[in-house]
Formats: sequence, C-alpha cells, structure tokens
Amino acid sequence: MMEHVFVEMINRHRGIIYKVCNLYGLDQEDKNDLFQEVVLQLWKAFPSFRQESKQSTWMYRIALNTAITNFRKASRRPESRGISTDEFHIPDLGAYPEEDEQMSLLKRAINCLTEIEKAIILLYLEDKTYDEISEIIGISKSNAGVRITRIKIKLEKIIKSDRYELR
Repeated sequence: MMEHVFVEMINRHRGIIYKVCNLYGLDQEDKNDLFQEVVLQLWKAFPSFRQESKQSTWMYRIALNTAITNFRKASRRPESRGISTDEFHIPDLGAYPEEDEQMSLLKRAINCLTEIEKAIILLYLEDKTYDEISEIIGISKSNAGVRITRIKIKLEKIIKSDRYELR
C-alpha cells in the first residue's frame, strides 16, 4: 500500500525531480544519477512525511537538499568515468526543443549562481510564493524576498556582462 502511494506521488510530481536534476546535473549521466539518488532519498524519508506541508513542497525540499549535498560531495572527489548509458533504458532528462537566445543566456547566468541561489531562483521561476520558498529552503519569508531581489540583480549583471563579452 505504501509503495503504491509513493509511486503515485512520484509520478504526479516527477517534474520537480527533473527540474532539480537538470539544474544541478553537469551532464546526462550526472542528471540520471541524481534522479535516482533523489528518488531514493524521497523513499527513505517517505515514512516520516507527516502531510503538514504539500507533497510538492516536501519533494522540493528533499530534492534540493539531495542535489546540493551531492554537488558538494562531487566537488571534493576526483573525476571518474562511468559506464556507457547505451546499456540502460534511462529517460533523457536533458532533451529540450531548440531554445531561444534569451533562454540560453538565462540558463548560463543561473549556472553562475551558488547552489542555494540556484535553488531559490528555481522555486521563484516555478511561481512558488515566498511562504513556499521559505518553507522549502528553510529561511524566513522576508529573507526569501531579500535573496530573490539580490539574485535578480546578480543575474542581470551576469547577463549584461555576458552580452558585452559576445560583442
């Protein structure tokens, strides 16, 4: 019974996991590994989920914490070469139709942010309220607003300098 409820929740909100994996994964293999790790951490935490927040809010918190933890661990270990993904039937998390130049600029700018800034701006771009962002990230509502304002300014500077360098 618990397995059925869990699988149903993952299927209903899998877009959350894909977005986090695409934001924090360095390449396709890394995104696939992160997806599996997020699902594993969600499964481990599922029995203690008390329904005090929305499932999507809880999933964002677990997914972002897992991604940030994995990113920090990866930055401390030497680069390794994995097995070819041709042998596995894993969905392509990076498949997107052609992007316009503005979206490409925004993605490059977001990649220049710190891990916590990436998490906050992802939630903001997902139209999460300051209350939801503060609950997921674990900061106050006013701190969420201040950080979003600072991140917007930072992104604007990065994009302007990127455009300047393209000339």
